[in-house]
Amino acid sequence: MGNSRIKVVVLFGGQSGEHEVSLNSAESVLQAIDYSRYEVETIGISKEGQWFWGITPSEWIKNKSTSKSTQVTLIHDPGNPRFLALDGTSLPDDGRFNLIFPVLHGPLGEDGTIQGLFEVANVPYVGSGVLGSSLGMDKDRMKAVFAYAGLSQAPYLTFLRSEFKLNATKILATIETKLGYPCFIKPANLGSSVGISKAKNRSELIDALSVASTFDRKIVVEQNISGREIEVSVLGNDTPRASIAGEILPAHEFYDYDAKYLDTGSRLVIPAVLDDHILNTLQDMAIKAFKAVEAAGLSRVDFFLTADNKVFINEINTLPGFTKISMYPKLWEASGISYSELIDQLIQLGLERHRDSKDRKISRT
Repeated sequence: MGNSRIKVVVLFGGQSGEHEVSLNSAESVLQAIDYSRYEVETIGISKEGQWFWGITPSEWIKNKSTSKSTQVTLIHDPGNPRFLALDGTSLPDDGRFNLIFPVLHGPLGEDGTIQGLFEVANVPYVGSGVLGSSLGMDKDRMKAVFAYAGLSQAPYLTFLRSEFKLNATKILATIETKLGYPCFIKPANLGSSVGISKAKNRSELIDALSVASTFDRKIVVEQNISGREIEVSVLGNDTPRASIAGEILPAHEFYDYDAKYLDTGSRLVIPAVLDDHILNTLQDMAIKAFKAVEAAGLSRVDFFLTADNKVFINEINTLPGFTKISMYPKLWEASGISYSELIDQLIQLGLERHRDSKDRKISRT
C-alpha cells in the first residue's frame, strides 16, 4: 500500500435495532484514533444491509443520505482480500486494507455472522471470533456455558416463541412457579437492553413476552436479583486482564436502552466502592467468563452484587458500546489506559489474533 501507517476500516451501522448506537460508538472511535499511526477509511452498513464506502457516522446521524457514497462489497479472496466498488469506480489502494474495526452492535454485527465473513475472506479484525461472538450474543447459550464454568448466576428459563403461542398458560405457570415476580424478560439475541422488560405480575409478564418475541424467536426469563449493578471491562486475547469495577446507578428502574444512551440521569460510579476481596472476585469472574465463551480483544462483563456480598454474573458483551458515556472505555481510562491507547491496543490484539490463526492447519496438505 506504500504507506507506513496501518490501514484500518472502521465498519459501523448495521441492520439491527442498535444501528443508532453503532453510529455514536463509531463517531467516538473516529474522534479518538491515532491518525499518525493509522490511515482510516469508513464503511457504513445501512439498515437494508448495503455497504457504503466513505460515509461517516456523523453524516448518517444528521441524515440518511448515501448519494455521495460508493456502494461496495468485500471480495472473498484469502490471498488478496479487498473491497470492490459495485459501480466500477476506483477505491483508494484498490480497496485494500490491513484490518477491519467492526463497531457494530446486535444481530449481524456481534453475533458471529460478520466475523464468519471476515474469517472466510482471511481478514484481520478487532474483537472475538465466530464462537466467542455467537456465545456472547445468545443469552441462553451464554448462560449454559457460564453454568458449565461454575459461575453463579440467577435462575432462568428459556423457551421458543412458537412454544409460547402453543402453550401460553403452561409457560406462564412455569415462570411463576420456578422464578416468581418480579422477573426479567429478554430476547435471547439482542443487546443494549433492547426488548428487555421487568414484569411484576401476570399482565406485565404477558406484555413483556409479547415485546421480547418481536425481537427474537428465543426468549430468556430470569429471576430478579436485588443488588448493585457492577461492570468490569476485559482486554486481551490468550492472557486477558480486567479493569477496575464500575457501578451503574440507573435513572430508570433498570439500566434499559434509554438509561444507557438517552437519559443523562443515569450515573456511572468509577471506581465502584468495593472491598478489595469483592473487587478481586469480580475481576477473576470477568476473566473466567471471557475465557469460557472464548472471547478475544474486548468484552464488558456485568454482575449483580447483593447486600450480603454474593456475586452473580449477568452477561458478557463482546462488542460493548464505545459512546462517550459508555462504561467500557471509561473503566479502562480509570485503570490507566486512555481512549486512544485502548483503540491502539485493540487493533494490535486483532492483528495478533490473525497472525496466531495462520499458525494452524485446516487440512493435511
